[in-house]
Amino acid sequence: MAEPPLAVRRRSSLGSAPKRSRPPAGPSAACSPLALKRANTGGEGVPAQRPYCNDSEEDMFGDYNSFCEDDSLLAQVLDTEHTRPQDAETDVKAAGEFVLEGLPSGIDQRKQDNSSASETEMRQPSTGSERSAGTKKIDMSKCSSLDKIWRASSPCPDSEHKNRSTEFSSDLKSDSCKNTSLKDHLKNALTENAKAQTLKVSKTKQLKEAILSEEICVARKAIGSSSVDIGPFYGLPSKVKDLFWQLRGIETLYEWQHDCLTLECLQQRKNLIYSLPTSGGKTLVAEILILQELLCMQKDVLMILPYVAIVQEKVWGLSNFGIELGFLVEEYAGSKGRFPPIKRRCKKSLYIATIEKGHMLVNSLIETDRIGDLGLVVVDELHMLGEGSRGATLEMTLAKILYTSKSTHIVGMSATLNNVGDLQKFLQAEYYTKNFRPVELKEYIKIRDTIYEVDSKAENGFTFSRLLNFKYSSNLKKADPDHIIALVTEVIPKYSCLIFCPTKKNCENVASMVCKYLNKEFRSHREKEKQDLIKDLKNIGNGSICPVLKQTIPFGVAYHHSGLTNDERKSIEEAYSRGVLCLLACTATLAAGVNLPARRVILRAPYVANDFLKKNQYKQMIGRAGRAGIDNAGESILIVQEKDKHLVQDLVTSPLENCYSNLLPEFTKGMQNLLLSLVGLRIAVTQEEVYNFLCHTLLGVQQQLLSKEKSLSELVKDGLESLIEKGLLTVKIMEKDQNSKTALAITRLGKAAYKGSIDLSYCNLLYKELKKGLEGLVLESSLHLLYLATPYDMVSNCSPNWMIYLRQFNQLSAAEQTVADMVGVPESFIAKKASGQAIRKNVDSASVNRLYLTFILYTLLKETNIWSVSEKFNLSRGYVQNLLTSAASFASCVLHFCEELEEFWVYKALLTELTKHLTYCVKTELIPLMEVAGVLEARAKQLYNAGYKTLAHLANANPETLVKTIEHLSRRQAKQIVSSAKMLLTEKAEALQEEVELLLKVPTDIPGTS
Repeated sequence: MAEPPLAVRRRSSLGSAPKRSRPPAGPSAACSPLALKRANTGGEGVPAQRPYCNDSEEDMFGDYNSFCEDDSLLAQVLDTEHTRPQDAETDVKAAGEFVLEGLPSGIDQRKQDNSSASETEMRQPSTGSERSAGTKKIDMSKCSSLDKIWRASSPCPDSEHKNRSTEFSSDLKSDSCKNTSLKDHLKNALTENAKAQTLKVSKTKQLKEAILSEEICVARKAIGSSSVDIGPFYGLPSKVKDLFWQLRGIETLYEWQHDCLTLECLQQRKNLIYSLPTSGGKTLVAEILILQELLCMQKDVLMILPYVAIVQEKVWGLSNFGIELGFLVEEYAGSKGRFPPIKRRCKKSLYIATIEKGHMLVNSLIETDRIGDLGLVVVDELHMLGEGSRGATLEMTLAKILYTSKSTHIVGMSATLNNVGDLQKFLQAEYYTKNFRPVELKEYIKIRDTIYEVDSKAENGFTFSRLLNFKYSSNLKKADPDHIIALVTEVIPKYSCLIFCPTKKNCENVASMVCKYLNKEFRSHREKEKQDLIKDLKNIGNGSICPVLKQTIPFGVAYHHSGLTNDERKSIEEAYSRGVLCLLACTATLAAGVNLPARRVILRAPYVANDFLKKNQYKQMIGRAGRAGIDNAGESILIVQEKDKHLVQDLVTSPLENCYSNLLPEFTKGMQNLLLSLVGLRIAVTQEEVYNFLCHTLLGVQQQLLSKEKSLSELVKDGLESLIEKGLLTVKIMEKDQNSKTALAITRLGKAAYKGSIDLSYCNLLYKELKKGLEGLVLESSLHLLYLATPYDMVSNCSPNWMIYLRQFNQLSAAEQTVADMVGVPESFIAKKASGQAIRKNVDSASVNRLYLTFILYTLLKETNIWSVSEKFNLSRGYVQNLLTSAASFASCVLHFCEELEEFWVYKALLTELTKHLTYCVKTELIPLMEVAGVLEARAKQLYNAGYKTLAHLANANPETLVKTIEHLSRRQAKQIVSSAKMLLTEKAEALQEEVELLLKVPTDIPGTS
């Protein structure tokens, strides 16, 4: 496999060996054409080695021999003195300026040599292990990097340096008879500096910062030029390559990654879609492109991910890079995110967002004329375009970016794309694909006790592989008719295994059944770590633990589905990643969520709930098989009943499903929402302009397939008329040259709806309930406000337990009970329902269900314990957790809705605090710690009890001390927590500095000034 040209700077240790000049490298197959040209043009021979000199005085440049790598600073000064002799009385300042004047040529020469000479270094196979590194604060100020080098040579404070320089200059003038060389002056000054008190910041670190800054400048020039020579590491400083090795264990790139990064379309800043199988390394390419945009192009970047958990994981993982390289990482998920984002003074921002928050962010940038600040948008799981209301929201986001900003570059990636032509046309993008996996995947199906290999060349799609060799007792055959125990014991506990089950209950049943018949020997494998995990889960549940997990974890087995709390899921995922757990029984959501690969993946049945498996779901699940750097092969086994055999044959041989626009099926969240925001953002204000925009969407590309009954123009007309009827849009007549012309305008309610991302189905209802609340908002407790923030979209799936409903109602105070009457749920109705009596009076079931959900949230905020609340209401912990997360997000949306309507001013302060409490749902003192990405409630309690009570405590913590102090905290996790805290602290400090500068900025329109 041809290796990519990866440039690595090597530094020799002080005194370890004489310094050698780098010989010119021979041309390599992976070199860029420009590098090859330079390598073949000849040039001067290799200079003779200089004798190594180890003076008694300290080396002014620490362990770094030379910035130019061919001569030391003093040697350059000496050469300069010979070629350009100066007057003996030249002062030190002039000498310094003269020395620095000669440096850029060396830098330019190194920049030219580096592309060819260093391309041959460090080419070894990548491993899958991850390694962590400590963090350093990188100064990315805009001052000249050469000035930094000059300052780095002087370790003393500026004032002392100035005094010494003045005294030294005076001595020179007073002793003008002495003909002292420039070299002696400089050497004496540097020797005197070495004796002075040094700064806290090391000289080596200052030099590294200066070198990094210079490399970034070089990379910007390389990226901006038309040359294919893309600099030290794909247009990035070589420090980035070092970080990938230190933090991820990635030393070299796969051949396809190099090919993709050097595509001509990327050099020309064209949009790109790339598709590879799961685990192929797609994310690394995206991260390198993101770093290019942030560091080289100096533009902000938006990364859109499908789920909150993945956003948090990515924020957690990239904070280290932000700290080291000097950019900000901002989380836009759930209730988090500022709209519009703060405009930063110096540093650029990487916004990592869910689909919904990404759409709100783009709207706010368009509204404030800042969409041009966004240099790159990266979309993971691009196939989500075809999935319901979330797909409609993603389509709207991308269409708006394409229409309003010609300078914003879009890159989309996915493992499951079929009708790529439509997506290319929509995104005006090039397409790159490879059928590459770092680990070979073998697909099998199992019918009875026979395993067949999936073979596309075979007549029926399968070829015989083997028979299961496992002795089953009669009892075991009844308990495990699908031979799951035989399949899992072939790989565990030495290797890991995932079992995908159709339902949550099935996950728990399979985990229990497997443990019931496993040998007792499995309990001894990493026994202490399993006990630590059980203890950790008990702490999360305040002494409670799921009885199924308590039974299965000693065997290294657990289940994973949405019925777990966030803290429980995270603990189980970490234990599985470390090998403490070797088998997870999980639902399909894990396949689309966090990356948890396995040696073997078993599909319990070809169903997700009651629906037959889709091809893209199947591909995502089996894509988890095989761990790069650990396994040499991965295998998937689909368990099939005889009745489903023909359906499975179609499944494994059929192509992936096509991706279709969801703007029409999701009418209120899709088409109507789009039309409303187009007018509100003034992207399109006439029917013709709206139609023109729609032609540039995925719906516009696929209109002949999707809108057979009505044309696109008719759909636009109907949609606009519906919005006018709802009072969200109005029509204005504009006179121009005696010709009347109608234009669309958004109403205050319409603006509030699109800025709050409120589903238009509920927009008017929300307005009426907020308006009614103004007449008598009960503020004795948060109950009334919670009702207004309870999400509408969870109401239909709610089935109240009437006895629990009545019990909770009776525990309310008199004032709180009036809230139920105000929202239309009288006590008599609840009492009759609980006693089973007939109800004659009609009561709105939606209000009844919504109030029941409000009771759950109210109890949760008071007790801050998901376990006790789930038991009290007889609900799963995961359901309560999901309700809490949805309520926090909806409260944030209602807040933005109220900010646009003056009559709702009173809600602004109330909803701000409520949103914060719903987001974290912990005691107030833990909130600052839980703001840090990756820190959940259980970890926050540990940190608080250990004395880490503020964000500043965490940001300045020593990771080694954290590991010793906090139970079950790995060194990698400790470093990531510190990095995330530093990033958040930096972001908050930057925001305050922005406010200060804005306050102190002198207005340009002061009366009486010219």
